Amino acid sequence: MPNRSTDTLYQLIRSLQKSEKRNFKLYVNRNSSNEDLKIVQLFDALDRMNEYDEEALLRRAPSIKKQQLSNIKAHLYKQILASLRLLESEENIDIQLHEQLDYARILYNKGLYHQSLKILDKIKEHAKATNQLSFLMQVLFLEKKIESLHITRSMQDRADQLTSEADNVNEHLTAITKLSNLALQLYSWYIKNGHARNEADEISITRFFKENLPAESFNKKGFYEELYLSQSYCWYAFIRQDFLMYYRYTQRWVDVFYEQPFMIDIETAHFIKGLHNLISAHFDLLNYKKFDDTLIKFEAFAASPTVTENDNNRIQVFVYLYIAKINQHFLHGTFTEGLKLVPYIEEKLVEYLLYLDRHRILVFYYKIASLYFGSGDYGRTIDYLNKIINWKVDLRTDLQCYARLLHLIAHYELGNFEILEYLIKSVYRFMAKLGNLSVVEEEIF
Repeated sequence: MPNRSTDTLYQLIRSLQKSEKRNFKLYVNRNSSNEDLKIVQLFDALDRMNEYDEEALLRRAPSIKKQQLSNIKAHLYKQILASLRLLESEENIDIQLHEQLDYARILYNKGLYHQSLKILDKIKEHAKATNQLSFLMQVLFLEKKIESLHITRSMQDRADQLTSEADNVNEHLTAITKLSNLALQLYSWYIKNGHARNEADEISITRFFKENLPAESFNKKGFYEELYLSQSYCWYAFIRQDFLMYYRYTQRWVDVFYEQPFMIDIETAHFIKGLHNLISAHFDLLNYKKFDDTLIKFEAFAASPTVTENDNNRIQVFVYLYIAKINQHFLHGTFTEGLKLVPYIEEKLVEYLLYLDRHRILVFYYKIASLYFGSGDYGRTIDYLNKIINWKVDLRTDLQCYARLLHLIAHYELGNFEILEYLIKSVYRFMAKLGNLSVVEEEIF
């Protein structure tokens, strides 16, 4: 696999769409100076490069001296972000609320307290309507500051109202923080270790879950409380391989969005992940019809502007949609037909290399290897498994174990008996060391 470029400016420019590049040029040329002309030259030079090479860059932009490069790159980076912020302002609720909050602070600094309070009231309405409690807290802080330092006479009993609002928002934020922390830590445990491998893992994860689940979590009925509560139970069940509970809470995860559909555009990544987990739950429970029905819904969503017009959403949908499509071939036993997906997946893995984490890539390798194994092509199976085996073992130790086990079986199917004794001992030691030997693996050996 090729190395990812570590130059952040180059990565940012390579991620831009044609419309975003055009907007950047227009943005810079509005108030051009000698320094701005240099950043345009640097932008064009980087845009034409297939990989980052500083020496080649300086040759392509001769007006930029090596001593200037660092500062001009930093300036260009900021200008690109500023131009992108203007493009994204109408689409992203966070950016909209930040912008309005900035306006309120500017008016406050000008001494226009009543105008500032009017904008803050509008932000509060918008934040409440879209479940953006963190912004609501920032608004309340500024409101309290204005009311405590200046006599506005904006309304009677203002102090009591603001105090009550702040306490209420703080309670919700505390619950959200605790639940989101729990969901994240459970997910992190799974990424590192995979499923619970033995009774000790089971006891450990159960104790951790019960100790960190907020006692009041079921009393708060806000969108984010329900979302993170569902996620927490989802990961807890999945680690323990309680697939019925996993299905129940992944369905709840998705239903939270269906109950407030406008949140799909605000928290799209969470919705995509929820659909992925729901499809995975149907796969684990062998719910053939529900699997196919949910996959059809996922494909329809993948074609929506919410996905196609956002880079992050498009990449995430590619990952989860094609994992689901491979799983569909596993369910129906159509391994050879499933191999038709491989060239497209390989192409996208290269295209999205800068954005995909190693965990996703390893999962794809394992699933592609399994397709080849199911179709009887044990040589190609071994090729893909070697990509996993030769990777540093720092996450998904269960995947590393399964890859080695399937690698051993593939060599057996090929009749490579001269290396089987060595492989059996090697794989057995590896799995025993990681505590991943179950009754099934013992029987296979």
